Amino acid sequence: MTVAVPTLAADGALAECLCALERQTFTDFEVVVVDNSGSRRVQASYPRIRVISNATNVGFGAAVNQAFRSSQSKYAAALNDDAVAAPTWLEALVDCAEANRKTGMFASRVCFSDPRWKNAALDSAGMLIAADGSSKQRGHGQPAQAFDNSSEALFPSGSAAMYRREMLQQAGMFDESFFLYCEDTDLGLRGRWAGWDCRYVPDAVVEHRYSHSSGVASVLKAYYVERNRLYTVIKNFPLGALIRAMFAEPARYFWHVASIFEGRGKAAEFRRNGKSALWLPWLVLRAHAAALLQLPRLLKQRRQIMSARHISSREFQRILARHSISLRRVAAL
Repeated sequence: MTVAVPTLAADGALAECLCALERQTFTDFEVVVVDNSGSRRVQASYPRIRVISNATNVGFGAAVNQAFRSSQSKYAAALNDDAVAAPTWLEALVDCAEANRKTGMFASRVCFSDPRWKNAALDSAGMLIAADGSSKQRGHGQPAQAFDNSSEALFPSGSAAMYRREMLQQAGMFDESFFLYCEDTDLGLRGRWAGWDCRYVPDAVVEHRYSHSSGVASVLKAYYVERNRLYTVIKNFPLGALIRAMFAEPARYFWHVASIFEGRGKAAEFRRNGKSALWLPWLVLRAHAAALLQLPRLLKQRRQIMSARHISSREFQRILARHSISLRRVAAL
């Protein structure tokens, strides 16, 4: 087992993360910390830790890929540097994987570490997807005990996920062009096209400082989430769903505007953080321009995914429908 921990801040949160990994009941694993700080601040503080230091910030997906490629482990896990794993986290994931040989992705029960969320402690129990390709955490903000049972999930949140190497060899690793955000969505959908399932593992518990590195609602996050949503849709959505996504997109924008007046959701939080709402249409335009410039590459990737698919477009759309979230709910979260 290889656990990849990319870090940019390389601060006290990383120290907590690594300390928790040392307390795992499952012991046959290594930790690869990928230091994106550019300053070589991270040292191998425990025997099982290896450090890869990058001269610049190569992004989340590229950092995880570096760790995965540097090993030949049967299973590869990604863990945010601001996540603290319970002692049985890896044991629960591996036990589930050994019992479900056709499952390629495993979602953790990710809970908030912020005391403000303790009464509604869940960050994610896998992920959901909307008609326009927006992905959101399943169970976000709900009581953790409401998700006590193992179940199928669409794909895991990259904040605390495990993947079967066989699936990664077949579907590919994280798309490094995403840089930040939605890499887990793209990889999860490619895994689904390749015929692999995802399982939510409720006993695989981690606590997460939500958006510790880049901010809960920042300009950086808003741009990359919107741009990478477009990348994901162009690459992975069947033609019919792709056309519907074009019409669903303005509906989500409408609900974002409505949520600003209601004081809910990321758009309202963006304003509370001191940013003008006029930033949002500019970021949307910028994201669409970036996707348009990358269209030849994205269409090439799309052809590769479709030519290698193991399920039909109809089955893929049924999977999306089972794990859907409304556009209004996306805007409200």
